[in-house]
Amino acid sequence: MTVQSRGCQQHEMSVRTLAVVCLGMVMAGVGVAGASRLPLVVFQHHHSHHHHIYDEQEVQQVQEESNAPASDNHHFPHFKNFDEERGLRVLYQVGNSEEDIPECGPWTVCSKVDLYETPWVERECRCPGRQSCPSQLAATDGHTITDKTRQFKLCEPVKKLPKCRYFRDITWILVSGADNITEQIVQCHCPRGAVAYLIKRQAVQTPDGLLSYRYSFACSPQSRLRCQRKEPCRLFTVRKRQELLNEVNTSTLCQCPHGHTCPRHHTEPGVIVGKSYTEEAIRTYSGYCIS
Repeated sequence: MTVQSRGCQQHEMSVRTLAVVCLGMVMAGVGVAGASRLPLVVFQHHHSHHHHIYDEQEVQQVQEESNAPASDNHHFPHFKNFDEERGLRVLYQVGNSEEDIPECGPWTVCSKVDLYETPWVERECRCPGRQSCPSQLAATDGHTITDKTRQFKLCEPVKKLPKCRYFRDITWILVSGADNITEQIVQCHCPRGAVAYLIKRQAVQTPDGLLSYRYSFACSPQSRLRCQRKEPCRLFTVRKRQELLNEVNTSTLCQCPHGHTCPRHHTEPGVIVGKSYTEEAIRTYSGYCIS
């Protein structure tokens, strides 16, 4: 193994170790009421280091015995907020209309587009002035940052953002306050093919004496480590939202060996049910390499 290869593996392992430390701070400092407001990506790190280990036969057996939900979320009933023109579900971070969400600050994500299943949008804030938040589903509108199966829309053009350095620069900060509003502030964009991971958590006291939490994310290259026997290749954290809508965060841990594939959806063969967090309506799943 070359020095460069060993260095890359050490970087990847250090990222996982750091995520464990950050998770400890998150769960120790935030109660159930606060945790229910956290972005789903924060819970992903808890799942990433508390999964179960199975072999291939156990994976098949557990899947047959489990009550994993069927993949029936490709259609929705009638909903209150719906983009009739595009057939697109629209949620709001707070309230039920554009008037209820706050005005965006500089470099704040105004909309999140989820492409894991049937596309849907969550409106985070309103762009200032007469500018509108980009509404295209394409990532080529000049205002979009992609991360796994999500798109983050910005009021400002992304070409004005610098490129992040792996493991060093903070790509975005999530600020979760006591008012149920979470801001995602972007500082730089990850290199192509990279993923964002939680690197630091801070508690910040607001001028009115309340606590808000800042979650800082850095960039990491996709893992190139080969999956070991009984090791999951991908993790899923699923939060049940309104009216059969799932919010899903995925995390790829390793690459399957030749002739094997890793499940891409939490209802596919090779996926088993993990822990359930009732208060936050969250359930975890582990995907294993299958031939």
